[in-house]
Amino acid sequence: MIDMLGRGDVIPLQKALELLDNVAVVIPEKERMPVEDICGRILAETITSAEDVPHFARSTMDGYALRAEDTFGVTETLPAYIKITNEVFMGKTPNFYIKHGEAAKIPTGGMLPDGTDAVLMFEHTQPFGEADIEVLKALAPGDNVIQAGQDIHKGAVLLHPGHKLRPQDMGALCAVGISETWVYKRPVVSIISTGDEIIPPGVPLNGAEVRDINSYNLSGLLLNNGAVPARKGIFRDDYDTIHDIVTEAVKTSQMVLITGGSSVGTLDMTARIIDSLGRPGVVFHGVAVKPGKPLIAGSVNGIPVFGLPGHPAAVTVSFEVFIKPVLRRLKGELADESSKDILRARLTSNIASQPARTDFIWIKVLNNGGELFAQPLLSKSGLISALVQADGLIKIPAEKRGLQKGDEVIVRLF
Repeated sequence: MIDMLGRGDVIPLQKALELLDNVAVVIPEKERMPVEDICGRILAETITSAEDVPHFARSTMDGYALRAEDTFGVTETLPAYIKITNEVFMGKTPNFYIKHGEAAKIPTGGMLPDGTDAVLMFEHTQPFGEADIEVLKALAPGDNVIQAGQDIHKGAVLLHPGHKLRPQDMGALCAVGISETWVYKRPVVSIISTGDEIIPPGVPLNGAEVRDINSYNLSGLLLNNGAVPARKGIFRDDYDTIHDIVTEAVKTSQMVLITGGSSVGTLDMTARIIDSLGRPGVVFHGVAVKPGKPLIAGSVNGIPVFGLPGHPAAVTVSFEVFIKPVLRRLKGELADESSKDILRARLTSNIASQPARTDFIWIKVLNNGGELFAQPLLSKSGLISALVQADGLIKIPAEKRGLQKGDEVIVRLF
């Protein structure tokens, strides 16, 4: 495919993603961490329970522990009568035995005493005399009871390596007595800003200078996706200067992002630097997408390196579409959870697109009476305000010439 500048290396989106999927990455190192610090981290070991959860039969209701057979045939008009002989307390092992015709008062979570196999809710009883109750409902063995090991069996596999740990996973680890576990280290990603016109955000503007947006935007995207950003600074568009900082970055990080070069010459220089540093070098240079067409993707001896165009919109799309899948592998994460961050909505207006090119459009999600609508934020290239207003992206496939008002679209949320 030939792009508007006459280059023949612009490839379709799907081909670019396939090439990236085959790029080798360095396997993450592991570190052992306490459970309280693992939320959002990627598990690096198989978690197997060494005990039953719960390790005793326990009540799921406030009520009376008894023998279910003592309630067989009971109805509200034909009640049974049971004597209350004891009481179960939380955290205490009952040291008594319940016989036929007897029951023990028990709280939710209490341990069933010997001789019992069910719990009768308070609501299904009435007091009868000083120590008896009138039973108004029949029970089956196991009613309102969690048996030992019913939640988690000893020897059961709870979690597998590559799983992104959630709060509920932390709770499960604690339930089986695990206070620390192995997780993969967060990958360090170097961010290199280039451009003679780029200055830090705290410096007054002078003439045609512009402030550094992309390195801070990328830092936030990396933090939100479980990586450690390492901003290396702003460097002028000089081959030797950029070559030196990229050389240092591939030695000290697990991924390198070079951003700022919006001209063809600067991006070509970035491609030459990547090729000069190791194998396989540049994997592709140019993708049939908008925004983000000039994207460079490569690898230097197992370290992924991306050359990003200078527009903030293109940087964000490139991260979401191309960098995030590689970063997921760098983290040791196996499952692709991107499907959790989507919703369906209907377009509020028509959108045109060019054939043979995949377009990504910023979307603001509107809720009108419980129905979701996707409002396109069509703006000129490079405007940061559209990013600020947007809730996510939609994709117009290369085989389409646009979308119509009312079409259902899939919104990829930020």
